[in-house]
Amino acid sequence: AVVSTQSTGEVVGNVSKLCVVPPGYRGPPRKGHLIFDASFENGNLGRVDYITEIEYDVFIRPDTCNPRFRVWFYFTVENVKTDQRVIFNIVNFSKTKSLY
Repeated sequence: AVVSTQSTGEVVGNVSKLCVVPPGYRGPPRKGHLIFDASFENGNLGRVDYITEIEYDVFIRPDTCNPRFRVWFYFTVENVKTDQRVIFNIVNFSKTKSLY
């Protein structure tokens, strides 16, 4: 797995087995360090930023047929602890009135 504290730059391709760890952390991922993946058909997660241990900003790639729209999300999260709760802030949705 790729280990990262924060993704930077433009949302270009899908995240593929990205393990997001706290800034300054060194070593192998531990249980609870979330591993994000969207490298499958219809996956559309482009970037993940670590905010806190329980909060992450996620950036969705634009829809294929209309690059102006980001109206859905599809990705997986692995390596969670039992009963671990997290907050995903989907930062770049284009429909502000949609609630998920």
